[in-house]
Amino acid sequence: MIHAVIFDLDNCLAAAREVGEELYHPAFEAIRRANRGAVAPEALDKAFEDIWRHSLDWVAARYAFSQEMIAAGWSVFSRLELDRKLKGYGDLSLLPELPAKRFLVTSGFRRLQESKIKALELAPLFTAVYVDAIDEQDRPGKIGYFERILLDYGLAAAEVLVVGDNADSEIAIGARLGLRTVQTLRPGVPYAAKATFHIRSLHELKELVSQLNSG
Repeated sequence: MIHAVIFDLDNCLAAAREVGEELYHPAFEAIRRANRGAVAPEALDKAFEDIWRHSLDWVAARYAFSQEMIAAGWSVFSRLELDRKLKGYGDLSLLPELPAKRFLVTSGFRRLQESKIKALELAPLFTAVYVDAIDEQDRPGKIGYFERILLDYGLAAAEVLVVGDNADSEIAIGARLGLRTVQTLRPGVPYAAKATFHIRSLHELKELVSQLNSG
C-alpha cells in the first residue's frame, strides 16, 4: 500500500517560469557582471536556462562559476520573493483526492521558495512542507528531509512514492533510499529513464496510486 507521497514543487506542481522571467533578471545580470571571462557567454546562457530546473549551487558547480559570480547571484537570489498569486498546473485540485499522506520538499532559497508555496496556497494540502534552503548552513538536503519523513511518520520504503521532475535531485535521491519514483513529464521536462514510473498529470498519479494499492 502507498501511505505517503513526497512531492517536489518546481516543474512538478507549478512551472518554474510562472514566477516570470523578469523576477530572475537582476540575479542573472549580477552574475553576468561578475563573470569577467570565467565562463564563456554561450555556456553562461545555458547555465541561466538550467537555473529554471536546478538550484544555483548545482548550476554553479556544473558550469564552474567563479566565487565572485556565486556571491553576486547569491546576494540577489537570497532576497527574491513573490508578491502575487500563482496558479500552478491545472490539476492541483486533485491533490486532496490522493488516498495518502502528502509531503512537499523543495530546494532553493528559503524566502523565494516559501513565497511560491504561499502564492500557490499549497500548505493546507500537505501533511508537512519542508524547504531545503540552500542559503542556510548545515542543511540536511532533500535526502535528509526524505529520511526524516520516513522516520517521523513510521513509513517503510515500499509505502512511499517520490514525485518530481528532476532526475539529478528527487528522482536520484528517492532511488538511493530505495523509494519508488514517479517523474512528472510536464512541458519541457526531459525524460529520465531511471524513474520507476512516468506520468504527465496528477490524474495519472491518482490512477497509479489506485493501481498500486489494488495490486
